[in-house]
Amino acid sequence: MFAYLLTSLMSFEIEYFHERVLHNIESWPVDVLADYARLVELLIEHGPSLRLPHSRAFGDGLFELRPRGRSGIGRAFYCFLVGKRVVVLHAFIKKSQETPDRELKLARKRMKEVSNG
Repeated sequence: MFAYLLTSLMSFEIEYFHERVLHNIESWPVDVLADYARLVELLIEHGPSLRLPHSRAFGDGLFELRPRGRSGIGRAFYCFLVGKRVVVLHAFIKKSQETPDRELKLARKRMKEVSNG
């Protein structure tokens, strides 16, 4: 019972910047989507303690979740807000080794929006 209470007190809540972000993720190939679901569970449990290979910090409070499958690699940018809230800002299927600048810029723009209320 105590362990359950401790776990529930430490868990984070996942939100999406816009329902389009969630719809985009839901359209990913099933294997990448399954890995995303697994990583979200880890993120809920571990919050900012989640690290490589599951999550990577981009600086200034921006992070990426790193799901993968046989059919591709997904990326979901997120940030933390007060109250153990995680906001998934932007998500895409990666087509090249480097993260495209436009994807990163969009995530940073959205992070500013949610941070400024």
